[in-house]
Amino acid sequence: MASLGWIAAVCAARGLWRRVACTASGLRDPCPGRGYAVGPAQSPPTFGFLLDIDGVLVRGHRVIPAALEAFRRLVNSQGQLRVPVVFVTNAGNILQHRKAQELSSLFGFKVDPDQVILSHSPLKLFSQFHGKRMLVSGQGPLVENARVLGFQNVVTVDELRTAFPVLDMVDLQRRPKTTPLLRNDFPAIEGVLLLGEPVRWETSLQLIMDVLLSNGNPGTGLVTAPYPHLPVLASNMDLLWMAEAKMPSDNPMSDVYGANLFHQYLQMAKHQGTGELGASGLRKQRPSASQSCTSILVCTGVYSPKDPEPVESAQGREEPPFHGHRDFSFSPGLMEASHIVNDVNEAVQLVFRKEGWAL
Repeated sequence: MASLGWIAAVCAARGLWRRVACTASGLRDPCPGRGYAVGPAQSPPTFGFLLDIDGVLVRGHRVIPAALEAFRRLVNSQGQLRVPVVFVTNAGNILQHRKAQELSSLFGFKVDPDQVILSHSPLKLFSQFHGKRMLVSGQGPLVENARVLGFQNVVTVDELRTAFPVLDMVDLQRRPKTTPLLRNDFPAIEGVLLLGEPVRWETSLQLIMDVLLSNGNPGTGLVTAPYPHLPVLASNMDLLWMAEAKMPSDNPMSDVYGANLFHQYLQMAKHQGTGELGASGLRKQRPSASQSCTSILVCTGVYSPKDPEPVESAQGREEPPFHGHRDFSFSPGLMEASHIVNDVNEAVQLVFRKEGWAL
């Protein structure tokens, strides 16, 4: 639930917007409908919005006033969106259709579930793991979320703790009073699925480490730690966020950097084709219907134009810290938004002007 506050304006070929939303949310089949209505005197839009939720539309449970103004421009008199809008969030402790209902209630128009992309939505693409026995960690409707994503054989941390109570030894109050017999009938775990932050960190960390070090068999011991270890599929590693709090604590790598990286990918795909860009083992994806992605930073989240300038390094040049994943090479230019505006209403007006749409 990041609150840096970013918006991405995405351009796509005419008529292909629904495929953009489906692909982004990990859906394989064509999505019903299209989520927006075209006026009789207008051509179908060739652009749309990816709207971060927290810091752009809401702050915790409070709707940001500029968001209401923005949707007055985005929604027609019949309560239908004029252009495609997809809502994205780093949160994952809720079901997709529940988040759509929540947004519909907040803003007064219907939001379809396939217009919502949660942090773990892309895991629908990881079909090679869907049949494996996965340990799932997080909070909220974990098992239901995992099954919606395609994982049909999951074990929760609580179920693993019940099977192996001696593994959960950090909390002295929960330690078993007697030493139970070790089980040898527990099916091996084949991977770890992280769907957000757990409530009891110490238990989840301990049991996940035990599963990795035992190669999925926590009831047995290994002489050496296995390498490579079992696969770990992690979503929502952005543990720094604001909501209603006043502490600035967001990770720009999950917001502007990601939008700019997506734009870079689209430009590479135009020239090289998508086949060469896919990660090893992922299902081969169709060419993207998107053509470009423009990042817009708003000032209703953590970002403030009055923030002090970064301190220069000893060599006299700025070296911003890298908070991204180790598999990504760091490009400082990708941290810079294409535009900076005060709020989402100004962002919508900016895009409408550039696209020649009536405000």
